Amino acid sequence: MDQNLKYSVGIDMSKENFDACISVINTLQVVVIKATRKFNNTRLGFNEFLTWIKKHLKEDLPVVVTLEATGVYYEELAIFLFKNDLQVSVVLPNKAKKYLQSKGLKSKNDKIDAKGLSQMGAEQNLARWEPFSKNTYELRSLTRQNEDLQAQKTMINNRLEAYKFSGYKNKLIEKQLLSMIKFINRQLKEVNTQIEKSVDGDELLKNKFKKICKIKGLGILTVASIVGETNGFKLIKNQRQLVSYAGYDIIENQSGNRIGKTRISKKGNSHIRRALHMPALSVVTYKQAGFKALYERVYASTGFKMKGYVAVQRKLLMLIYTLWKRDEEYDPNHIITKNNTSGDEESKSLFSLSSEGGVKKIGGIKPPTQDKLRSDESSEVLFSLLQN
Repeated sequence: MDQNLKYSVGIDMSKENFDACISVINTLQVVVIKATRKFNNTRLGFNEFLTWIKKHLKEDLPVVVTLEATGVYYEELAIFLFKNDLQVSVVLPNKAKKYLQSKGLKSKNDKIDAKGLSQMGAEQNLARWEPFSKNTYELRSLTRQNEDLQAQKTMINNRLEAYKFSGYKNKLIEKQLLSMIKFINRQLKEVNTQIEKSVDGDELLKNKFKKICKIKGLGILTVASIVGETNGFKLIKNQRQLVSYAGYDIIENQSGNRIGKTRISKKGNSHIRRALHMPALSVVTYKQAGFKALYERVYASTGFKMKGYVAVQRKLLMLIYTLWKRDEEYDPNHIITKNNTSGDEESKSLFSLSSEGGVKKIGGIKPPTQDKLRSDESSEVLFSLLQN
């Protein structure tokens, strides 16, 4: 006789409201929908939702709640449910979309999405979500504000540069553009000062940042961005998860005799990749141990400078993760052994196009040997915190 195993609640979020669906799965892996309803995305709506859930829980079974990471609109509800001792899982929109497509669902609306997320939570063992700490939320908000201000400054600088070559110039416009840049610079200074205060005000963060920033070319802003976007690596269990979360995982495009381009997925947290762009250039310029050699090896093998810098970004990210987890200070003279995890998986798949003798080649050029480093990787699914 079949028995029910667990309740699953799927939630499709939007700015003003959210659709919810309760289902139950049994030992025959049959998912049965119990109820659906729409709620307001407000504190009152959250309480009504919690009461509604309890009303439909007829058996003493585990309950899982699955939400889609829709911007920041899901966060307040997710925190509310977490504080009420419910198991919450947050999945990336792309993952939810692929799941619904695998079920043959062609139509799309909020109610259908809620049912799909409910079934997904019932059938799969999704990673448990936990909210960021207050300090981490603050770092994430500040570093994203810094990123937005930098983007605005670049845009205005480009407009100002282009305006200088216009046939007819207006001094008022030029004056306003200069004033806007001056204002943004002042705001950037305020944000950076607040980031430093947030780090200095937390003894744990202060000590870890000090050790990691021993890497010449890596500053407090970059580390703050990575820590803010990963919740201090709290739910990261291995380097593979981290690489995938940041979008540095490799996508191969090969079928039979056809060989396409191999590239990084970029389906991850773009804030991390953006934060590591300039530090990667800096550590190569400053000839930091391992980074300069890695860049030159990748560049020599591929003929693309950017692939070399991407490999350096990836190595930097994993090195920061390793130093953070081990609470160790960066030592450029440290000799890497098989028992150490430096974060250099190099770009083993950046070169993966065709194989010969067990080693893949590009354009007839054999890629360099990777540094022999242990990464303690596992096949666990990437945890879902934020998208973008």
